[in-house]
Amino acid sequence: MSISLKDFRVKEGSDVDLDEWPTDVRHVYQSKDEYRMMLAQHIEQLSTLQQLLYAANSYAVLLIFQAMDAAGKDGVIRHVMSGVNPQGCQVFSFKHPSAGELQHDFLWRTTRDLPERGRIGIFNRSYYEEVLIARVHPEILRNEGVPDGQVDEKALWQRRYQSINDLERHLHFNGTRIVKFFLHVSKDEQRKRFLARIDDPDKNWKFTMSDVEERKYWDKYMKAYAKCLKATSTSHAPWYVVPADDKDNARLIVSEVVLSTLAGLKMSYPKTTDERRRELLAIRDSLTTTE
Repeated sequence: MSISLKDFRVKEGSDVDLDEWPTDVRHVYQSKDEYRMMLAQHIEQLSTLQQLLYAANSYAVLLIFQAMDAAGKDGVIRHVMSGVNPQGCQVFSFKHPSAGELQHDFLWRTTRDLPERGRIGIFNRSYYEEVLIARVHPEILRNEGVPDGQVDEKALWQRRYQSINDLERHLHFNGTRIVKFFLHVSKDEQRKRFLARIDDPDKNWKFTMSDVEERKYWDKYMKAYAKCLKATSTSHAPWYVVPADDKDNARLIVSEVVLSTLAGLKMSYPKTTDERRRELLAIRDSLTTTE
């Protein structure tokens, strides 16, 4: 790639002003044909590394995607992971918590779906909703049983950031590698995509009036995301702010980050012992011997 992935990574503890982070950058590809070729290469490499991850059975990988509506999360996941064996990859989408889930702490429902060793887990939205949408709409906290008097306290969010950081540190120490993506789309580009969903009957199902209502809180969301990125981007669980106004470019950036993460793991196929080799040769002889 001609763009450094470091350009998109949020440095640990650094202040974040999303107005200063671009939603569109110089494209990685020069034409649609080149985009398709590059993505195909990435998918092939990702498939090979995923097989190695599965065989080595030492690490798990968790990819977290957060974004405003219409930023392209579904498309990124669908295109980038299209060549991965479904046996080694699972996608979980988190909507509004159920009544039963609300009876537990805010991390409970997502920790149930963490990936096993050897597998890639993908969270389409995640526990980060609890420091994003819940911060923009504090009335949500009342349904979670947060004690009266704590809803508007700054300490509440700091405690939640700390809980998230503790969880991700624990997972890292136990072999789960976490990479988090914020697909950064502009408000104007979101408007265009909403209009496209209205104009295309096949995409009408993707659009609801609540999507328009949430646009009214755009500035509050940007502030909530900025605070979250600063508080929870760490060396072992980094956030990447991916310019998402161009969907194809965003997919290539995300796939390159995932490839870099997998390639950085110390993995190898299990070695065959002498005893196991003798056993296999004996089995081979029995299969090739004419009855």
